[in-house]
Amino acid sequence: MDTDTLKSVSDLPVPFRSAFSFRYFNSLQSECFPLCFHSDTNMVISAPTGSGKTVLFELCILRLLSKSISKEGRFYHAKGTLKTVYISPSKALVQEKLRDWSQKFNSWGINCLELTGDNETYNIRNIQEADIILTTPEKFDAVSRYRVTSGGLGFFSDIALLLIDEVHLLNDPRGAALEAIVSRIKILSSSPELRSSPLANVRLLAVSATIPNIEDLAEWLKVPAPGVKRFGEEMRPVKLTTKVFGYAAAKNDFLFEKRLQNYIYDILMQYSKGKSALVFCSTRKGAQEAAQLLAQVAMTYGYSNPFIKSKEQLDRLREASLACGDKQMQSYILLGVGYHNGGLSQKDRSLVEGLFLCGDVQVLCTTNTLAHGINLPAHTVIIKSTQHFNKEKGLYMEYDRSMILQMCGRAGRPPFDDTGMVIIMTRRETVHLYENLLSGCEIVESQLLPCLTEHLTAEIVQLTISDITRAIEWMKCSYLYVRMKKNPENYAIRKGIPKDRVEKHLQEVCVQKISELSRYQMIWTDSDGFVLKPQEPGRLMTKYYLKFNTMKYIMHAPAVCSLEEALHVVCRAEEISWIQLRRNEKKTLNDINMDKEGRLRFHVNDNKGKRKKRIQTREEKVFVLVNDWLTGDPSAHDLSMTQDANSICSNGCRIARCMKEYFVYKKNYKGFLSSTLLTKSLYQKLWDDSPYLLKQLLGIGMVTAKALHSMGVRSFEALAEADPRRIEIVTGRKYPFGNHIKESLSSLPPKVDITVREVECQKQGISKIAVTLTRLSEPLQSTKRHYADMIVGTEEENLIHFHEKIRMDDFSSPYSTTILLERPQQAKVTVKVDLIFEEYIGLDLHETLVLKKCNSAKVNYERRTSLPRRHPSSDVCKVEKDNKIESSMSAQKDQNTSMPTFKLIDEDSGEENEPHISMEEDDCMIINERTVFDHIREKAKRFPSLSTWNPASPTPEKPTRKRNSLRGEFPELSAEFHASQETPRNQIPQDPMLRTDAKDDEQNINPAENQGETQRPFSGETIFDHIRKKSKNFPVLNASKIDHPQNFLPRSNHSGIEHLNADPIIISCLEGGNAEAISSENCSRAYGMLSPSLKRASVALDPSPVEMLSFDISMMKRNTKQEEELGSSQFNTMKRKGLCSLVPVSVALFEASTCTERVSNPNGY
Repeated sequence: MDTDTLKSVSDLPVPFRSAFSFRYFNSLQSECFPLCFHSDTNMVISAPTGSGKTVLFELCILRLLSKSISKEGRFYHAKGTLKTVYISPSKALVQEKLRDWSQKFNSWGINCLELTGDNETYNIRNIQEADIILTTPEKFDAVSRYRVTSGGLGFFSDIALLLIDEVHLLNDPRGAALEAIVSRIKILSSSPELRSSPLANVRLLAVSATIPNIEDLAEWLKVPAPGVKRFGEEMRPVKLTTKVFGYAAAKNDFLFEKRLQNYIYDILMQYSKGKSALVFCSTRKGAQEAAQLLAQVAMTYGYSNPFIKSKEQLDRLREASLACGDKQMQSYILLGVGYHNGGLSQKDRSLVEGLFLCGDVQVLCTTNTLAHGINLPAHTVIIKSTQHFNKEKGLYMEYDRSMILQMCGRAGRPPFDDTGMVIIMTRRETVHLYENLLSGCEIVESQLLPCLTEHLTAEIVQLTISDITRAIEWMKCSYLYVRMKKNPENYAIRKGIPKDRVEKHLQEVCVQKISELSRYQMIWTDSDGFVLKPQEPGRLMTKYYLKFNTMKYIMHAPAVCSLEEALHVVCRAEEISWIQLRRNEKKTLNDINMDKEGRLRFHVNDNKGKRKKRIQTREEKVFVLVNDWLTGDPSAHDLSMTQDANSICSNGCRIARCMKEYFVYKKNYKGFLSSTLLTKSLYQKLWDDSPYLLKQLLGIGMVTAKALHSMGVRSFEALAEADPRRIEIVTGRKYPFGNHIKESLSSLPPKVDITVREVECQKQGISKIAVTLTRLSEPLQSTKRHYADMIVGTEEENLIHFHEKIRMDDFSSPYSTTILLERPQQAKVTVKVDLIFEEYIGLDLHETLVLKKCNSAKVNYERRTSLPRRHPSSDVCKVEKDNKIESSMSAQKDQNTSMPTFKLIDEDSGEENEPHISMEEDDCMIINERTVFDHIREKAKRFPSLSTWNPASPTPEKPTRKRNSLRGEFPELSAEFHASQETPRNQIPQDPMLRTDAKDDEQNINPAENQGETQRPFSGETIFDHIRKKSKNFPVLNASKIDHPQNFLPRSNHSGIEHLNADPIIISCLEGGNAEAISSENCSRAYGMLSPSLKRASVALDPSPVEMLSFDISMMKRNTKQEEELGSSQFNTMKRKGLCSLVPVSVALFEASTCTERVSNPNGY
């Protein structure tokens, strides 16, 4: 394409022209310009590296921004309303684009946000306000996975442009994440709920290196034919020659890469032609060693050094070496060789870059990050080994294809060279892979099927998929479906089957995966298996990016999971299944496991419980290695095992954190403690009993920690009290090292104190625990946040009753909370309260509270009276006919306490008699909740003594069984009854009248019992009819001074209680102006005639001149204040009317109704 057909930057609107520093677009850019900037068509572009594909992304961004340009040509922008998402496989490439686009677009108010593993400072608000999000596939998937509830998917509706760089990444194992998020965006864009959002018309643009099946990508991304652009090597500005050399493998990957250094000099001499060369190495140390070897070889040639062309070049290099701060670099520069990595200072990096660009340094050994960063092209590019060390997995892995292509793109300098040379050094077995890659013959396949279960769960958790049809639709949006139709054999499908059979197979795979998830409780399905809903295990697996098998191991952990068992779960995890047991490691691992010094916390044992002499499996290696590492002073110093241990700790920490949240979900107390300790130990690489806990502080390494340990400083408290000068002497460091060490304590969370106590609870069978958290030191001003988990659990039940995550820097001190625990009244309950810090080991607080069984009748009674209100029981309490009634003086009057002190009387104490309670007379005293029982005991003395019943009469067995069952249910009451005094029945005077009544009661109270019929409760009307009938046999009461007793009755409405319209029964001497009607059950209980009722209904009555006397203590507590306030005035009024001269009504009046259960009547009966 000649210059006449090239597009000019002036074709853009005026506000956008400053985005480009050149005047004309190249031929590739000019051909794509109309579709990129003047349409919203989806596009797929295949072109060689270095052909200018980045400009196409920028044109699409400007197309989106042009919608904010007014008719007058002014740019108006609303933050975050139209989002662009740029996805790249490399963090370095993301960061490079972030620098460039921030510089270009920030002046227009465009906000760029990086989402990678290196950037954890973002929040939901940052994402909402961002206009361009630059991310990697895994990070973008993770962010939108576990932030669903807090708006993680909220920004999806604002996505209007999706840019996919190096889309051939789909062919790598990492490509599954890219495929999943693109499929997610596609299915959400078709959702009816988002029809009016920018996502409904989202534009997709994907670029890649030269690939043969670009049509498959176009079908997946719904790209029309005009949007498919394929460019060959003719678009490369410099012709590129490639060579792939294969070498025999070494014992391990490290030795293989080191051996390749011996071939670099010969390759340079043969192919570089004396021009500049870049040597890409996988590690910083590898780059330094390669430069050192080349410098040593060049030194042997003396003045014939092939890297020095002239005396002027040598003079410039000598001058530059004096300015270089790195001592090794100084000697290498003099020989025309340099190295470049992140370990150099900024000054030295800039120096060596300038020397390489001007040609004074001919050979530069560097790491792969330079392929994405600074543009330092060279004539020759040598890729020393196609493997690099993966820090996350802890092993050597093949480079991503995109990384290899980026390195190759550095070959050829357009202004200086018309050709470029790429040499790839790899193993013999992988030569063909890179030949196909460089020639553009590698077909891009889908990698979604092996991890389909995990990604399907993630979509269900994010509610993208709500039913089985939606799940099948999501799979049809994937690249897997496209390739399954084209190449079914690659996905375990027989070749040549019809298209509809492929779709049916896809549905079967989907249903199979969903059934498996449902079986393991990751998701919930209805009876038909149609509706899909996430469950907590599925949410946790999605949040922590775990494999399905790993989550199953966590779910199958023992109910009482110990620390050792939790560690075994981590060792079996699929995330670290790539770790191998090497032959040369066995002896070291065997010696570590035998542990003659007693260093290890856990060991690998055989079936007899003895330590195994030989480590034989991968899991055993992981278990021994991590135990050795967590001692704080590992004995395994081999490089490969050190790398394995680092990877185990990083991945294991994530797995243990998921295990911790799973145990919180299951309310498993011991499992939570074990997994939490394991999480922190793997994070800090220390057990909680390690003598080197101070390694957690910044600036304290192994040497300093050992020195501090030797002087007795082993904890944070000891370090805070230590003398800084003594620290300097012991560690052999100079002033002010000791001060700096002590200042590192400021990074710890503030000191806190936790207290736990049992407080009074009015509910029966309920213990009320109060936990108070107090901050003892003020938090320092720091950007770092400290969190802790406060957990309350019971040891016997292994149950979590309370859990809360607290930010230790800014909680309101003192912070208090109460927990209600259900417990059997005869059981011992051990309550554990733990404050566990999220990050640091050695700061956790633990408190224990033992709740012993309560034998105090007073406490039990108070709890019983605080039960919630209930309707009257339907059970009928019966009086044993042959029991003798006795009297005893067992009560003391105490008006200074809020509650009367009294003892319940054992009605079934093994004898036939029952005690009778009598008290002294006290005329015209005020009745309230403090004197009610004293009032009864005092007035009882005025009543005629009750006669004993005929002992010859047979005692009914049925009531006895009922009373025995009561004593079994309330043993503490029974024990208290035994403590009361008993009076021999021969001391009780007899009364013929009451004896007659007792005989009548035998005939009338329990007719059903005499007739052998089933007993039923009395109604309210029956009770008072019975009372009226029996009242005729009692002495006539002196009620001459009561004019209208109905006027004194309180009016109270209470739901669930039947209003009974009957005449009131007035108590003698209305103390305090309160005439109270007595419930039959309570009167009988005061005389020891009736078993305590299991269920009682209590009604709170308003104070009035005549009030019902009730023994429901909970009601009296509620009315205490009102009765005391109104008592004085009412007493004076009623005294003037002469109401206090009423003749006492015998409580025996109610004895006739003791066969019935107490009924609380709102009308006062």
